[in-house]
Amino acid sequence: MKLYISDMDGTLLNGDKEISCFSKDIINVLISKGGYFSIASARTAATALKILEEVKLNVPIALMNGVVIYDTSTNEYEKVEALCDNTTKKIVNILRACKIEGFMYTISENRLNTYYEKLTSKVLQEFVDERIKKYNKTFEKVESLLDKINGRNKIIYFTLLDEYEPLLKVHDLLKDLPDIELSLYKDVYSEKTYLLEIYSSNASKHNAVEYLRQKYNFNEVIGFGDNYNDIPMLKACNQFYAVDNAVGELKELATGVIEDNNSNGVAKFIASRENI
Repeated sequence: MKLYISDMDGTLLNGDKEISCFSKDIINVLISKGGYFSIASARTAATALKILEEVKLNVPIALMNGVVIYDTSTNEYEKVEALCDNTTKKIVNILRACKIEGFMYTISENRLNTYYEKLTSKVLQEFVDERIKKYNKTFEKVESLLDKINGRNKIIYFTLLDEYEPLLKVHDLLKDLPDIELSLYKDVYSEKTYLLEIYSSNASKHNAVEYLRQKYNFNEVIGFGDNYNDIPMLKACNQFYAVDNAVGELKELATGVIEDNNSNGVAKFIASRENI
């Protein structure tokens, strides 16, 4: 069996952060013909599912860079890779020392919660406002993130947004902590903003692909991506195609380069390969 799996932002989605009608139609035809399609994204379920609501997904999706596997048929987190509480406390203390604000994600009773202490920049405020307005996502302001590290919540993820240099400083202070993975990359929708994502070293798009491959007996996996956080996924796929707007390093490693995200590159590739 063959699985197609795609990143979302900068790959399957266009510059308006949407999946085009053409791409929806091609993917749905693929699935109706007995094919399989999934997603491997840094997004959460709240935003990914809203964008994909008209796509009839038939395989669980990998979210938050592979930290969670989400089953869209049951609306449950099938697999979760959490950070340990001691490591999480160290992360929060380093962020405070660097005066960097961000978002901490937890899962409790199959519910994803997003906490923050302050919104100290326009970028952080826009991040929250967009997700509330477009995706009806909820955020909770707290006095201290440390209060939520209490053994009852599974702490799974941190998202930080800032310019490159401040995030690089945080990255370098965090990189020697045990059992964490760091992903620092440019925001595809902004000229100056970068993201630093922090999560369990047991989680990655690579491990998510391998999990889906083994659980559902896929003998061929074809992936698509555009950014540095897609390199782990590339290494787990039989074939991997970079969209034309992808970063240079990903293009060099990929099996090939397809049309860009604003030209429905992923859907056109699938349509050609599957004679749709």
